[in-house]
Amino acid sequence: MQKTVWALALLGATVLAQGAQAQDFGISEVRGGVFAHSVDEPGAFFGVFNTSRVQDLNVEMLFEVPSLTQWVSWGVVRPHLGATVNFGGLESMVYGGVSWTVPVFDSPVFVEASFGGAVHNGAALGAAAPARNLGCSVLFRESASVGVMVNENASIMATIEHASNANLCADNRGMTNMGIRFGWTF
Repeated sequence: MQKTVWALALLGATVLAQGAQAQDFGISEVRGGVFAHSVDEPGAFFGVFNTSRVQDLNVEMLFEVPSLTQWVSWGVVRPHLGATVNFGGLESMVYGGVSWTVPVFDSPVFVEASFGGAVHNGAALGAAAPARNLGCSVLFRESASVGVMVNENASIMATIEHASNANLCADNRGMTNMGIRFGWTF
């Protein structure tokens, strides 16, 4: 699992270094940023502002599939693959799904929602704090972002992601991370 996470991170860095070739693979955007881990911990409502919680690195690739966008009136629908890697010894995950990006009127501001699945390296049961009992190895993952296009290619966004098993397994503690990401559109 850890090798898969590092392979995705390396792939993202390679794509950034060779942006012109990224379009050959159907990659429309690469994103990366830092997240505060488990901001949903009891008493940690403002966990994103607690620098000790900022221990996740997020890397994501979005793919261009024009036939998906024809199903929506506003915005763009794109498949994505990504990873949120924790460097504090807690849960990391590799995920995939679909993102729907919608511009806010005729401005550089956009909102985005995504839904998909994730595989994590955390405990299914019997974890000791601060680790979480996530109940299943495979989870649902959803996220929401509010962002701004800085120029034609670059964007910055505030993102919150949540992964849980929707009460399909014995325990459903879930995990919520929040942070900031930068995107580069090809």
